[in-house]
Amino acid sequence: ILLDELDKKLTYKRLKFARYADDIIILVKTKSEGLIIQRDITAFITQRLKLKVNESKSRVGPVSGSKFLGFTFRYAKVQIHEQALKKFKANVRELTNRNWGISMTLQIHKLTQYLRGWGHYYLIANTYQLTVDLDHWIRRRIRMCYWRQWRKPRTKVRSLMKLGVSERLAIACGITSKGP
Repeated sequence: ILLDELDKKLTYKRLKFARYADDIIILVKTKSEGLIIQRDITAFITQRLKLKVNESKSRVGPVSGSKFLGFTFRYAKVQIHEQALKKFKANVRELTNRNWGISMTLQIHKLTQYLRGWGHYYLIANTYQLTVDLDHWIRRRIRMCYWRQWRKPRTKVRSLMKLGVSERLAIACGITSKGP
């Protein structure tokens, strides 16, 4: 509601922009035009709306390599920004912590909820190979949790056999600490 005046001003000036909450990206043709618009909009926000503009996050530059709402724009493609990916991996590590002390069913349920939300948010990004790599990594994390939960070789062998693994392979995997 507060930034509605800003939206009207940008629309009136016929600028191409995208805004979500307090994040905004304005597209112009030249750097000099961008600097003029930045100065004008910064003055409008600070004087008229009485809001503070974070100068360290404000910049004028090409769209390629820009970050907006967790996305990076490179080579006419939308990609997931590196910081968003690091945060994702940290959250998955937290959700697949070996020492969490909750049942695997609940742990997988919470992980599934997080993965669905994250996946739907970043659905528009061009990330097929990244998705495949993350899938392998997440499966390794889940196997690690099961391996930690089963602990003793006998439990490992029995649990693997319940999952349909042959007895010979279950014994071979169950007596090692490395896992399947």
